[in-house]
Order: sequence, then C-alpha cells, then structure tokens
Amino acid sequence: MSRRVFRSRAPLALALGAALAAPQALTAPVSAAGQYSVTALKFTVQAGGRRCAIDADLYRPAGVDSSHRAPAVLATNGFGGSKSDGTTDAVGKALAARGYVSLIYSGLGFGRSGCLISLDDPGIDGTAASRLIDFLGGKRAADDGTRADFVTLDGTGDPRVGMIGGSYGGAIQLATAAVDHRVDALIPLITWNDLAYALDPNNAGGTVPGAFKWQWTNGFYLLGEGQTLTQPNLDPSRINSLTCLHFVTRACATIRTLNSGSYRPGPTAAMLAYAHSVSPASYLHRVQAPTLLIQGQADSLFNLNEATATYKTLKSQGTPAAMIWQSWGHSGGMVNGELNLVQGNLDTSYVGRRIMSWFDHYLRRQHTDTGPAFAYYRDWITDPGHAYATADHLPALNRKLYLSGDGKLVDNSKKVALGSRTYANRLTPTSHSETSLAALGGLPDPAPFDTEGTYLAWTSEPLARTTDVVGAPRATLRVDSPQAAKAQDSDNAADRLVLFAKLYDVAPDGTRTLVHRLIAPVRVPDVTKSFTVSLPGIVHRYQKGHRLQFVIAASDDAYFGNRGIKVVTVASAPGNTGMLELPVLGG
Repeated sequence: MSRRVFRSRAPLALALGAALAAPQALTAPVSAAGQYSVTALKFTVQAGGRRCAIDADLYRPAGVDSSHRAPAVLATNGFGGSKSDGTTDAVGKALAARGYVSLIYSGLGFGRSGCLISLDDPGIDGTAASRLIDFLGGKRAADDGTRADFVTLDGTGDPRVGMIGGSYGGAIQLATAAVDHRVDALIPLITWNDLAYALDPNNAGGTVPGAFKWQWTNGFYLLGEGQTLTQPNLDPSRINSLTCLHFVTRACATIRTLNSGSYRPGPTAAMLAYAHSVSPASYLHRVQAPTLLIQGQADSLFNLNEATATYKTLKSQGTPAAMIWQSWGHSGGMVNGELNLVQGNLDTSYVGRRIMSWFDHYLRRQHTDTGPAFAYYRDWITDPGHAYATADHLPALNRKLYLSGDGKLVDNSKKVALGSRTYANRLTPTSHSETSLAALGGLPDPAPFDTEGTYLAWTSEPLARTTDVVGAPRATLRVDSPQAAKAQDSDNAADRLVLFAKLYDVAPDGTRTLVHRLIAPVRVPDVTKSFTVSLPGIVHRYQKGHRLQFVIAASDDAYFGNRGIKVVTVASAPGNTGMLELPVLGG
C-alpha cells in the first residue's frame, strides 16, 4: 500500500528533519510552491542473477502531471544506510521542494531492498538503477502498477534525469551512467575512484599492493555482515552463505585476502582484479554525463586524490566535469555554512548553490552558470560567504625542498649537507595518525604521534611568509634497507618494505599538526631504486613563522605494516638527495 503525505517548504528545517507523518487521503497535489507528495513504491528487478526487490519513495512536486512535466533526480544511500536515513530522504525532500521529481531508494542489500551487497558493481547495482530509470521514462511500472507519466522526456523512454548522493551513493552514479547513457547529470560526493587504492593504498603507484587500511575496511565489512542482527527477517535474496552472509562472494574473498596480511600472486591478482572492476577507474571511459565532483578535505577513507583522478579522466575524454573540495568528509570536518543536506541549506551554502546550478543547467536546460572548474574551501577564512576560492585548473607543483643529511628541509640542493640517518620498525605500530571511524562516532582520538627511532623527519626553517598549499604534495625518495632488498626475492609482496610519508605543520612553540590526519602509505616497489610518493591532497595555510616538516615513519596503527624488522637508512649529499614538491599558491 502506498503512503502519501504532503509537505510544505516552510519552515524548511522542520520539513527536512521531521519524520514522515501518517498516511493521508490520496488527493491531488496542491499547486503551492514547495509542496510535494511522497509515495512508497516497490520494484522487482533482475540483477546479478537474482531477483531483487527495491524499496523506494517517489517525491512528486505539487502540480506536476502528464501535462506539466518535471525533470527527475535519482538517489540512494551511503553504505549501511537506507532511503529513510536522515541524509538520503533529505535529498528527496529538498529537491522535490524545488520542483524536481525525486526517486529515492535503498541500495541493493540495504534497508528493505533485496539482494547482496555488491559494492556498486556496474553490472549489478548499475543495472538495478537503470531499471528505475526505465520507470522514470515510462517504460515500466512499479510492482503496484504505478507509472511515472509526469517526468520530462528527451525521447521515448528517455527521462531527463540526474543523480546525487555521497560515498556508496556516489559511486553508484558513475556505475549507472556507465551502463545507461540516459543519465543527464551526476553529482557524486565523497566517493572513490579506485577501491584498491582506497582500501589498500600504495602511494608509490605501480602494481605492488599497498598497506591494508584495516580499520576503515573492517568497520564497513562488519556493518554489512552484521545486518542479520540489526535487521531481522531479511529477504532471502540478501543471504549468500554461512561464510559470506550479505556480500557477493568476491567481496568477502577480497576482505579475507587483505586480512590475511599476505599478498601471494594468485589471491592478490584476483583481489586487485575485483577491486578494479567495481571502481570508476575501470569504467569511466563509458561515462558521458556531466559530472560535478564534490570531495571532502577531512577524509582518510576517500581522500582528495580519488576525486582528482576521476576529474582528470573525465576532462581528458571530453566529459563535462567540475570539482569542489569541501571541508567535510568521512573523517568529519563539518563547519557552519557548509553544505548540510539534513538542514536543507541548498540555497545558502556555496556547495548547495553549485548543486542546484548544475541540475538547473543540465536538467531544466536553463542558462545558469555551472561555476568554475575547480573550487576549494579555506578553513582560515572566517566569513562563510568568502571561504571558497576558485580556479580554472588545479594548482601545479611549483616549490621544491630538499632532504638534507642533517635533518633539515632546505630550499636549494646546494644547501644539502652530506649525511645519513637510520630508523627501524618494531613488531607493533609506533606511529598514530587516526583511529578510523572515531570522528563519525564522536569518539575521542589521541593526537598523531611518532616514536623516536622509528621515523625520520626533515624540518624547514621558519617560513618568511604565509604559505598556502593547495593540492597533493609529491616526494622523491631513495632508501637503503638490506633486509628489504633480500625480501624482494620473495614471491609474496607482503615482504617488501612499507613506510608512511606525511607532512606536518610545526608551530613556533613546537606543536605539530598533521593536516586532517592524512598520510601516504607506501609499499616500496624496489628499494634499490628511487621512487615517487604522491601524498594526499590538502588545502592548508602554513602561517609565517611556522615550519614544514616532512616525515617517513615505519608504521601506522590504522594500517598493516612491515613483516619482520627492517632497518632503513636515508643518505643525502649535494646533488643526490630526496626532494619534496609542493603546490604553493603564488609560486
């Protein structure tokens, strides 16, 4: 049975935050600005070889009918959520209040939707979303016979439709657009480009696996597998097996390989192949829909490099794209004035206005300005109305600093002192960047630290002027480790050297700040050769008098690290030393 209620846009905060009221009589919508009806719908689709029930809510603006059509927006939840969680249903309410037909649904394996969790697989989750687009285009009905004959069409069965959502609800957009070119606009927030990099990052690149991000990964895995306890009487289509309850089998196999701490050739190749197959990096070449990427600076799960990789790929192939680096992400970082979908501040926040301009331009076909190619939030600006800076391209690496043998970070290679320094890991982690999920749970987290003898640091002189870094720093390193060199003969990549690179801001009083607690895990491809490390992107102001400090550490307790003790030496000499490159505004 459908449930239908009517909402008023005023007051907006109340409308967005209130629970749905009891069912009312099924009457025609009232033609008043900001009002809409909500109808619960079920769809049965074929996806991944299973029949899946999809639980959805249709938000229909007042006055929209077959004679007065409106474009549509499709959205689904982040991992562990549903159509009814505070953020997902807020999207439906906010967009319906602005005249968009909104179809909000629980993703496969979540809420009251059926089937297994398949990590936004284009062939499964993308195909299921495409069947919902069929409904919006009038090609099929909901299970109760409801048809959508009120959505703007670009052709028979081709609805004018965009998508929006965050994290798990962000990657599904790219997966859907890859299999269904009827999608007209995408707005993915805080999502991934390559799941292999997100869960097992190697910031030195190449084909060697990285350092397992065990806290984040297992937190989400347990959230998915624990649904038997949190949601009784699950649809049978959501049960896989006793050893892999709610995920597709290949997802469970990937988690087990990562948790094993081993990177044997066969299982590792299978793991990487699967992670890539459910990653936009493998199918972006099929995405044609104009895409506004929104990524969070405070995000150690999916950092700014993920959105940057997607953005560069889309732009290189001619797909219209823009990118915003907002304040908040999976690690927290929400500040007043920033986009808050639960509050419904689409009209008053910078990111909210960009979202509406994107949809108005590509869905309503209005001549609205979609904004600059690149925008980024600056936490040192106190006025929310001026916190964002914009540019027509990403900042370039334009400042070089050199790793001197005496532990200094110098601005000229001729200033490098001859010398070498050594560190070694211990059998337990000795450095701390963050406790993953602590920020989301509102839990305290110790400040980042490194233990003496298990890391090396290079520190600059106090800065003569304020320095703004916007983008991903890059380091070129050469290390010496006899134990690691010998281990490279093993066919198990887990035996290779692991280190963690990071950049601190050191205040005049010695206080060290690890910006947004971000680090760059590295499994060194070959310790007999130099290698390049791409650090996570940041937007940070180093105040005059502060010092930059570059660190490589032997471990981090949020990641799996070295197997066995490995002594590491870094030598420096004029004309032959490591280098740190920074994207500094104004050169």
